Amino acid sequence: MAEATAHGQGQHGLHAVHTHDGTAAPVDAHQEHPIKLYLVVWAWLFILSACSYMVDYFGVHGYLRWTLILIFMMLKAGLIVAVFMHMAWERLALAYAIILPPVLVLVFTLMMVFEADYTLFTRLVYFGNGP
Repeated sequence: MAEATAHGQGQHGLHAVHTHDGTAAPVDAHQEHPIKLYLVVWAWLFILSACSYMVDYFGVHGYLRWTLILIFMMLKAGLIVAVFMHMAWERLALAYAIILPPVLVLVFTLMMVFEADYTLFTRLVYFGNGP
């Protein structure tokens, strides 16, 4: 293992194929994905973008509009991160390190929205509508 790391091969140098004379030859760890996968992802990104534009085209308003736009945005971002940034094939710890913080930011933002509504409600109850 030290030899593989010393030669800059890292973990990929550990996987080897044994030749007929008993020596180990390193295997190229490069992985290529079929073009069909990328075409399917491009198609889904196009469909999700079209749905996002349809929300504007049909004139959806209010919370439904922003909820739909955010859902389509998160789905598109998830596809891009999973396939084009190759996170679907990474170790789980690395995926959590990249995906968990934005999820927590969304959770904390949702908590702030509820707190703001509660604060507004209590101000209206105790202080009235104002002048």
